[in-house]
Amino acid sequence: MPQPPREPRDPRDRSSRDRDRDRDPRDRAPRPARDARPVRPARPAPARRPATAQRGAVPKARGAAGGSAGSGGGRPRPPVPRPPAPRGGARGPAGATLQLGEPRKRLRFLLIALGTVFALFLGRLVQLQFLDSTALAAEASANRYVTVPLTAQRGTITDANGNVLATTVTAYDITADPTMLTPQQLHTTDGPQAAAALLAPILGMDQTTLTTLLTAKNPTTDMYRLIARQQSPQVWTQISNLSNQLANNASSGHCLSENLLAQKAGDSGRVDDACANPLASIFRARDDKRVYPEGDLAANVIGFVNAAGVGSGGLEEQFQSQLRGTDGNEVYAQANGREVPTAEGQHETAAIPGSNVKLTLNSDIQWEAQQQLSAQVAKSHALGGYVIVQDVTNGRILAMATAPTFNPNDLAHADPNAIGNTALSDAYEPGSVSKLMTMSAVIQQNVATPETHVTVPGALPRDGTVFHDDVAHGTEQLTLNGVLAQSSNIGTILAAEHLGSTQTQANQVLYDYLTKFGIGQPSGLNFPGESPGILPPPGQWNASQQYTIPFGQGLSVNALQTTSVYSTIANGGVRVAPTLVEGVTGPDGVYTPAPAPATTRVVSAQTAKTVAQMLQSVVGSEEGTGTMAQIPGYLVAGKTGTANRATAHGYSGYTASFIGFAPADKPRITVSCVIQGPVGAHYGGELCGPVFKQVMEFSLKTLDVPPTGGAPADLPINW
Repeated sequence: MPQPPREPRDPRDRSSRDRDRDRDPRDRAPRPARDARPVRPARPAPARRPATAQRGAVPKARGAAGGSAGSGGGRPRPPVPRPPAPRGGARGPAGATLQLGEPRKRLRFLLIALGTVFALFLGRLVQLQFLDSTALAAEASANRYVTVPLTAQRGTITDANGNVLATTVTAYDITADPTMLTPQQLHTTDGPQAAAALLAPILGMDQTTLTTLLTAKNPTTDMYRLIARQQSPQVWTQISNLSNQLANNASSGHCLSENLLAQKAGDSGRVDDACANPLASIFRARDDKRVYPEGDLAANVIGFVNAAGVGSGGLEEQFQSQLRGTDGNEVYAQANGREVPTAEGQHETAAIPGSNVKLTLNSDIQWEAQQQLSAQVAKSHALGGYVIVQDVTNGRILAMATAPTFNPNDLAHADPNAIGNTALSDAYEPGSVSKLMTMSAVIQQNVATPETHVTVPGALPRDGTVFHDDVAHGTEQLTLNGVLAQSSNIGTILAAEHLGSTQTQANQVLYDYLTKFGIGQPSGLNFPGESPGILPPPGQWNASQQYTIPFGQGLSVNALQTTSVYSTIANGGVRVAPTLVEGVTGPDGVYTPAPAPATTRVVSAQTAKTVAQMLQSVVGSEEGTGTMAQIPGYLVAGKTGTANRATAHGYSGYTASFIGFAPADKPRITVSCVIQGPVGAHYGGELCGPVFKQVMEFSLKTLDVPPTGGAPADLPINW
């Protein structure tokens, strides 16, 4: 009989077993279950028929309460629904409350992070586009574009007739990229050896040395190596043609081993890849070369250009700013170290060549002067010497020779002591050639005439010093002309003492004339390294100098200064400042002559004529000391000089000299000769007289100066 449905119980009335059953499964020990089904919410159970074996009934869990013991079935107890989860969070295993994340806080954090990143990007963009744009653009341009300097061609130096003494020719530095000879690039294991074997006969270099130069120390970065400097275009043409031949042979199948390796010796010349072109790694760089076509001709005047292309010494240094020109440049784009011919932004600023300098030198006269001087220096075993040739009418220097000299084309083998212009840089005591200035002062001051009698003793004591002539003699009766002709030191001292009423006054008068002649001051050439000589003011002359300076000891000069003194007398008493440069032609082709030289009247024309006649007696008279300077057909005026040579440790050796001009009755040319430190014979007339004669005679003929045929003035030597 059906039973009425049982009302559900209040959960609070459940037994402990029921409560244990409804407890969270995670709080219970696991147990096996069959045909477990999901628990649905409790609902009133409908009336059910009793059945002994109801299909699909859920088995009673082991240990669960319900039904009487030992009953084989019974109606199952409906499941009791779980109480709802408490508000405000879920409970954990231990009953703790789990707080859920706040979504608004997470979103706010995300927005702040994104905003910060965006602000950083925006700031960097502003920096790149506005603040650093100029610098970055310049850096990018520097990385993309390469500026290559274009060296201006240096100007030429010519003599007065246009003969080239210094010029610049096209030349190339031969360079290599050793990384192109590595096995990875050339596909051969002996690329450097192959390239060296081909280059050695062309460059004239040792093959082993070349191999070392061509071997890359770092196969990726060692991309530049200088092989040979300033090679001629012909050398580069040989290299270029050979490289092209290798490339053509490779493309046509006729490779290196068949055509070009015959010149390579032994196994060291074998190339693994016979079609490789090792010369593809060879390049050229423009590096113009300064050359001197005439070798050592006027080398000490011209100077030379050093490896940096800068004038060093001589006119190359003095006129550096005019000769060098203005460099240009070429800007081109590059990619991976190679030029991009079609890229924009490429441009070229042309170089402006240097100016051409025209000298007053005459190459023929210069050559003769160097030959005669070098021969005499060698013959007398002297330390050196100088010869200067000057046009007396305009001060132009026609020749300036020094010995020893050097070849500026071969500086590596030049004697360091031979480089420089000692004719201007050496300061020496002139000796008796200086007596000309003393005699000019005496005559100009009307103290004496050429015929004035002078008693010359064998010894002259003055202020504790006894003076002698070079050759011992007794008392002599000489005229003033005889004092100069026989180069008497004692007679010159006696004449100079009459320049003032006191010795102090005489010293001052002589000093004034010496300075007018240009002694103790620069010549005006502005030549590098020129010495102005030494002429102390008379207040500083010691007891000895006031007697030695009149005959050329106790002061120092350079060779050009004394040459100019004689040119002054030859020019009628007017000193014309010496000049070496005739003019300059600019890059625009406009010729600018050198400024006119300064002129100074030193003595009157009559005094100059009188002194010139006295100088003729030195050469033309049989009793004169300069007879070896005579030139047939020409009247010569000149003076010998023999002086003790001053050194750092006193006096040692001699300075021999002769200076004169011709034709004496119509002067045109002055020639001076100085020999320093000769061994053996040391008199100026003996050593320099013959040099003067040869150079003067050659110069007169070269300049077409006709013989005058005049006779020397008849002036007495003795009385």
